[in-house]
Amino acid sequence: MKGVVFNVLEDMVINQCGMQTWNDVLDEQVSATGIYTAGESYPDEELLGLVESVAAKLEMPIGEVIGAFGVYMFHQLAERYPVFLEQSDNLRDFLISVESVIHIEVCKLYESPNLPSFSYDESRDDQLIMQYTSPRKLCVLAEGLIMGASEYYKTPVEIDHPVCMHKGSDHCDLVIRFNHG
Repeated sequence: MKGVVFNVLEDMVINQCGMQTWNDVLDEQVSATGIYTAGESYPDEELLGLVESVAAKLEMPIGEVIGAFGVYMFHQLAERYPVFLEQSDNLRDFLISVESVIHIEVCKLYESPNLPSFSYDESRDDQLIMQYTSPRKLCVLAEGLIMGASEYYKTPVEIDHPVCMHKGSDHCDLVIRFNHG
């Protein structure tokens, strides 16, 4: 996982819970240094350990923490990399651009970013199905990122997740319904 993701997690915890909470989380993780360079890669397990510690500190289910982190991360990345949002003036177009535009740009910024892959079913105007595939199985983070994008574009959505890698499938289907009106 790239250091920028660790940086965003640190920002979220400090902004929402204070520096002491972040320091406590780091103290619980033997392998965590607390110093992460945005473009460097760090073990996925280290990030997941930090997230588990945050969930325990906040007494929240880990899935809720990961989803909230996704929402927060979207807004932070939008602020840090506004060029990714300049291609699209609406949520649907933005989501469709993730694989063909945004991931290509991320690869220019970071060496070996290990990104998930997406394919799309665009057959209905009122919904978009994003098929998510990743060995990391961070589909809940993807949902949070989509919700962050929904807030950014001021476009309410509902997300269903009927097919999931955590239930034995080789991919996840994220069914995004656009609530126009």
